[in-house]
Amino acid sequence: MKRTRLVQSDRYVVAVEVEMVVPIDDPSEPCYEAETINLLREIKERADAGDLSWLRRHGKVYEAIGAA
Repeated sequence: MKRTRLVQSDRYVVAVEVEMVVPIDDPSEPCYEAETINLLREIKERADAGDLSWLRRHGKVYEAIGAA
């Protein structure tokens, strides 16, 4: 099953679709596979670094703007 996960940095929020799996031994709680966790970590690191072109290829990017 796919879910949208939001990854937040100080300046950006990235909405990315990730695959969740339902473990056979505990079907009550879907979880992430290791590769998905690594992808979410990389998204966070790239959001912190401001790598906008990479982020746009992997999800929908929202940018914080200053309040008036």
